[in-house]
Amino acid sequence: MGKQNKTNAIRLLDTQKVAYKIHEYDHDDGAIDGVSVAAKLGQDPRAVFKTLVTKPAGKNSCCVFVIPVGAELDLKKAARAVKEKSVSMLHLVDLTKYTGYVRGGCSPLGMKKQYPTVFDESCLEWPAICVSGGRIGTQIEADPRDLIRLSRASTAPLTAEGEG
Repeated sequence: MGKQNKTNAIRLLDTQKVAYKIHEYDHDDGAIDGVSVAAKLGQDPRAVFKTLVTKPAGKNSCCVFVIPVGAELDLKKAARAVKEKSVSMLHLVDLTKYTGYVRGGCSPLGMKKQYPTVFDESCLEWPAICVSGGRIGTQIEADPRDLIRLSRASTAPLTAEGEG
């Protein structure tokens, strides 16, 4: 991958000398949901994670949650994980303003600011997981422990029972 093509997420991995693989996929058909991405990459959807950005009630900030692509974020569990009364999904129009990323290309690494970040604890069941590489069409595969460390994240149960 040429230098001009590197995203903030990939630059962070390089500077920290973290082992990773880049997976690129065709997104011309418009399908950018995580389950479709996992299928295009031939990956188990339980090991491909999506990055969701929320807003704590009454605050002008964000919290970031990273969960398996086939799962839904349990907002009550998410709020508990970041010690907030409640969180709601960030409006899509605000995503780039807060993170520097677009929908379908939002990575937990290399956001404009450091936000409280929590990975679903199921990520630790895998030797490597995939997350967005910072643009649509690019996924990063790396050890979840490295991704957690670089995003200064914690882990917690974040999805509805039986999901993930």
